[in-house]
Amino acid sequence: MPTNPTLPPNPKSATRKRVGFLIKLALSATALYFVFRTIDLQETWQTLRQTKVGFFALALLAFNLSKIVAAFRFKRLLFPLGIHLSNGYNIRLLYISMFYNLFLPGSIGGDGYKVYLLKQQHDVTVKRLAGATLLDRLSGLALLVMMTGGFLLFSSFTVDGPYYDALVIVGTLLVLPGFYLVVRWVFPLLRSQFLSTTHLSFWVQAGQVLAAIFLLLSLSVQQHYLDYLTLFMVSSVVAVLPFTIGGVGARELVFLYGFQYLAIEQETAITFTLLFFLVTAFTSLGGLFASAKDEEKLKQP
Repeated sequence: MPTNPTLPPNPKSATRKRVGFLIKLALSATALYFVFRTIDLQETWQTLRQTKVGFFALALLAFNLSKIVAAFRFKRLLFPLGIHLSNGYNIRLLYISMFYNLFLPGSIGGDGYKVYLLKQQHDVTVKRLAGATLLDRLSGLALLVMMTGGFLLFSSFTVDGPYYDALVIVGTLLVLPGFYLVVRWVFPLLRSQFLSTTHLSFWVQAGQVLAAIFLLLSLSVQQHYLDYLTLFMVSSVVAVLPFTIGGVGARELVFLYGFQYLAIEQETAITFTLLFFLVTAFTSLGGLFASAKDEEKLKQP
């Protein structure tokens, strides 16, 4: 099992992290409690039992491929810092980071662990490494928001008002220019990687959409795919916010409240979120095996 890296003692920081973890845990538990009190648990369980394993396996594969693409995106952001990781090391680092984020949220976290390891191996400031890690997240979020707007336009969701479609279109089109300005002003050293990382971010999100489609197929959903995918994209944006553990609870709440505005079934929607969590959990467990295989070699690119 991954061990926490040895960092300089900082009691106040450790206390803040523990308190933050407990708050996230409470929010996740509260959200899940509310969700499971609202839905028909027996019907949800029956839906879950009928899941087609073959399509679930394909969803797991698509999700892992999307994460591997994300690893190459992070690798490119390290180029301007003079860091060139091997592909194998870079991918192992991604899986261990996911394991820390989901299963060890009370520690320094997956992103913090990556920054620590890279700092130990390369003469680069923590500020620059943290900036590359943050920009990696923001790049994925920008494409996620943009694609969410696109799905929203073609879903059955409607709002009374003459300017709704126009506002969604304009907002969607402004995401990338706005993101570029953020990169230019806040991350000037990494600006050279904007086009390549944005391109990779598209394929990261496309892989996750494909995983969602396979999960819908595993649940024998035969219609209203755009509505399910729209809610999936919205829930993904919400899950990025650091209020719960790995988005657990937040995604379910989005589907619980969002299903009534779209042509989807409540129990199927909640079962979908549970399956997606399983995909995330199984993938994150890869970090445990990657670390157990050879933890010492992992620290050598």
